[in-house]
Amino acid sequence: MRSDRVGRVVDVAPERYAAWRERFDIANHDGPQRILSVETFEPRHLAVVLVRRGGYAVARVDGSTLVAHKVGTRHVQSRTAAGGWSQQRFARRRGNQADELVRAVADHAARVLGLDPSSGTAGASAPRPFQSTGQDPSTPWGLVVGGDRALVRDVLTDPRLRRLEELPRREFHDIGDPKRAVLDDVLRRARAVRVTIDDGPGT
Repeated sequence: MRSDRVGRVVDVAPERYAAWRERFDIANHDGPQRILSVETFEPRHLAVVLVRRGGYAVARVDGSTLVAHKVGTRHVQSRTAAGGWSQQRFARRRGNQADELVRAVADHAARVLGLDPSSGTAGASAPRPFQSTGQDPSTPWGLVVGGDRALVRDVLTDPRLRRLEELPRREFHDIGDPKRAVLDDVLRRARAVRVTIDDGPGT
């Protein structure tokens, strides 16, 4: 019989997963809970791009260590219900603000990740094209994005960042404005082993 259960998702820190799984299996030898799926995100080195209309955060991560980061705020006006010429002027201003935000985030990301030739950080020690073997240890191996989908997409179209599209990724579009606390929480979630659990009958 096919089950339509979706289950609930539990994030477990990778260093705690083995012990967590052992306890779970002992406690549920005969049910009622069962594990539906386990999803890991293996890359040790991460490039992080979080952006919403209220701000942004970009980072370079090695394991659980935040190697470099930039967090900032930029205001993009919300939509308006007004009509006529005023609405058109407002829409242009809003579009210009969004474009400025995208450019600023792309600049910061390129600098923090060592992908900006003009910054002096993209020399011999800078990231090479991403490969599964023989990779520069300073090169990000995975991509973590979050916030506004359209803004994230626009940031990643910057020629300096396009190579990031080749990387395995995790996405977190349910976040608030990317302040430092939000960045820290996204990093915790990005590293986590994602376990989907069926709690059994009656759930």
